[in-house]
Amino acid sequence: MLRFRRSSLPVLLLAATAAGGCATTSVAREVSGGRPAAGQVSLPRPTGPFKVGTTSLHLVDQSRRDPWTPSRARELMVSVWYPASAPGKEDVPHMTAKAAAHFGSEQGAATLNLGMPPGRADWGAVRTHATADAPVARKAGRLPVVLYSSGLADPRTWNTTLVEDLASRGYAVITVDHTGEASEVEFPGGRLVTGRLAEGTPPTSPAEVTALLKKAMAARVADARFVLDRLPGIGRGRFGGALDAGRVGMVGQSAGGFTAAQTMHDDRRVRAGVNMDGQMDYTGGKPDGSELSTVARDGLDRPLLLMGTESEGSGDHTEQPSWDAFWRNTRGWKGDVTLAGSRHATYTDAEALLPPLAEQGIAPKGGLTGAVGTVRPARAIAAERAYVTSFFDRWLRGRDDHLLDGPSSRFPEMRFTA
Repeated sequence: MLRFRRSSLPVLLLAATAAGGCATTSVAREVSGGRPAAGQVSLPRPTGPFKVGTTSLHLVDQSRRDPWTPSRARELMVSVWYPASAPGKEDVPHMTAKAAAHFGSEQGAATLNLGMPPGRADWGAVRTHATADAPVARKAGRLPVVLYSSGLADPRTWNTTLVEDLASRGYAVITVDHTGEASEVEFPGGRLVTGRLAEGTPPTSPAEVTALLKKAMAARVADARFVLDRLPGIGRGRFGGALDAGRVGMVGQSAGGFTAAQTMHDDRRVRAGVNMDGQMDYTGGKPDGSELSTVARDGLDRPLLLMGTESEGSGDHTEQPSWDAFWRNTRGWKGDVTLAGSRHATYTDAEALLPPLAEQGIAPKGGLTGAVGTVRPARAIAAERAYVTSFFDRWLRGRDDHLLDGPSSRFPEMRFTA
């Protein structure tokens, strides 16, 4: 996500619109578990049977130049989240100190994407429920692998709520920072590379926006495919062969959802994917189907779940030209669900972290509901976790809880569109 003028960028690039009011005190506490210190918030605990471990890796693709800094080879930071045994203290920060400081600054994604007041929230104080470099839980068996790609300009950490839950349920989840586009990426030694999307004059013409989208998406898909290339080596390393490179899925939010779908189209190693509120075209103005991606034009022969929101320009496949094209052209299993009362940032950590911050008077510009909607945060988080897990359990593990068969009394907030 990245906020520019609404007239010049499609929904894929936009943060949630500023509208509405704030959540009530009870709703904020429902997610945070109580009133935190000023400017501090916490993530909800994962719900699976396993503890969670995580490790960060610095990957360099010597075969590719960086599209944002052509003088350098392409460098990525990724994190692997996995079921752990005998973990120690849960002390891994949500973001590194340098990254958190930039994320909350005037140039960071918290400000540009979410409209948060710069310098008010203590993003560096947020902790995960994972332990660094904990041993892999051998009881979990061979681990299906899920790649996670965040929204445009968001860091790889910005859906830890979902990622940790998948890891606690027996998945290895690899989160990918798209360097040069992400708000900030901290490399070993403390080197911070900040995003370049907002440098200079923002694109204003439809053609300029289309060109920027195509450049960003090409880099993202190449990043994902490079991680897939490195997956066997990652699995043979400290994971001792626990990662199952033959069972790979991908999920993402906004541009990350588009990335998941497009990577599936371009690379058959990805067996199943989830697109959370990401349009699948490059239209520089109002999406009209004139700049469809190849995944929208061709469809897929493997399963993809579309998860829409009630944001302006979103909705189900009957309301989005690129989703409609995909729906008509795809040959594999497909599903389309929309969460009532949701907004574009609902399927991110914003749903867990913004309500308790708003309770403390630190709210997005224009109000909380413009960012995360009116759905109760705890319900939104539970629904996102349940539907994504159900999907990957079905297609990577052969376990079907039938949640995706149709409307469910467990989640009346989720609307199905056939």
